[in-house]
Amino acid sequence: MVSPPLRSRAPRELASAPSAGGFCGPPAAGAMQLARVRAGGAPRARRGAALLASCAAAALAAHRCLAFGLLAGRSSGVKRGAVAVGRRAVQTVEEVRTEVRGKEGSAEFRRFFLGADGKEVSPWHDLPLEVSGVKGDFWMVTEIPKMTKPKMEIATKEPWNPIAQDVKNGALRDYHGPIFWNYGFLPQTWEDPSHMHNELKVNGDDDPVDVVEIGSRAHKQGEIVRVKVLGVLAMIDSGELDWKVIAISADDELADQLNDIKDVETKMVGVVAGIREWFRWYKTPDGKPLNSFGYGEEVLGKKRALEVIQETHDSWARLRESGGSKLWTGK
Repeated sequence: MVSPPLRSRAPRELASAPSAGGFCGPPAAGAMQLARVRAGGAPRARRGAALLASCAAAALAAHRCLAFGLLAGRSSGVKRGAVAVGRRAVQTVEEVRTEVRGKEGSAEFRRFFLGADGKEVSPWHDLPLEVSGVKGDFWMVTEIPKMTKPKMEIATKEPWNPIAQDVKNGALRDYHGPIFWNYGFLPQTWEDPSHMHNELKVNGDDDPVDVVEIGSRAHKQGEIVRVKVLGVLAMIDSGELDWKVIAISADDELADQLNDIKDVETKMVGVVAGIREWFRWYKTPDGKPLNSFGYGEEVLGKKRALEVIQETHDSWARLRESGGSKLWTGK
């Protein structure tokens, strides 16, 4: 099944976000703290479930504020990688369509990306990173729409890098609870596993840079969305550096009010804490340890986020030139 072109501004009537009615309740951070105290003596798996529930409280509190209008610039762009890339690239995201092959909910499911000529393109290597003519805005490819559980991701080792559901120990992987934000990646970025971070002393996780999009609308799987970058969280997962860029859709009603991560802290109370705690705890129901974070668990601001994007874009350019990887780069 072939989808219509994926646009940067999806019609609101076709992609409206799940909303939480009501009033702007207690601060979400306080709700999370209460859940943490209540879960203190429980086994780790139960504590993990409790903390995931607390993240739900954070998200719902933020949405209640949004519903009543109580949640009330751009920096330098990224320099193109020094390495020239010779293969066909998409000129505009509006020309891109997706095509589903295989049954949804099966290990055979794949969502491929197609160019204007109907041929496959890679959402990782062929889509643009930056929005042309708009400094500080980038294109995000959505893998996991908000309020869903299937762990979808691009297949970095398969030809054309389609979206597939992650498989672990022979079983399709789902989160134990829904993720409360849209989740995806930035094209033309790569966290180099051979490069040790100078300050954090951990290596990259061998994937494109992840994006957590905090806007009010649920994206469609495979949707290419123009986002405004606000900050970045240095998550350390199993000893690997796994950056989480925090951004908001450029057409969200709050986008003009949010210019850096501090604005999110004041206008969307509990969202930053909710993201941190969700990613800290989400693997614990499987008996995995808590994830940790660099820089004293601080979410770094927009300036540092743009530096991370530049660094990982340069790493991607080197990857494309070398071609000497188990990853599919089109070489």
